[in-house]
Amino acid sequence: MKHFNDSLNTAVFTTKFVIKEKKPITYVSHDDEDGAWQFFSDDDFEQYEDVAMLVSLEEIITIDNTVLQIADLPFGYIATRRLLNDNWTLKLKEDE
Repeated sequence: MKHFNDSLNTAVFTTKFVIKEKKPITYVSHDDEDGAWQFFSDDDFEQYEDVAMLVSLEEIITIDNTVLQIADLPFGYIATRRLLNDNWTLKLKEDE
């Protein structure tokens, strides 16, 4: 099974929808500029600051270990899927 190169206590960005409402992670971003990870559901929001949460990578894996399938997502890429058990689709973030 794949694993993230980042430490399990690495801070990652997510939303209250993923953490508090247990919505499935359908969008993952691995930022090119700073290597930051972002894990989102398909919920719409206007102000990221209103829904943002900072949690550990370990917490994300505990919530949804299917993210391990994309643990090797390169910098500057995103991974998306429609439903929890769908396959991930990878593409360059700039092509979004």
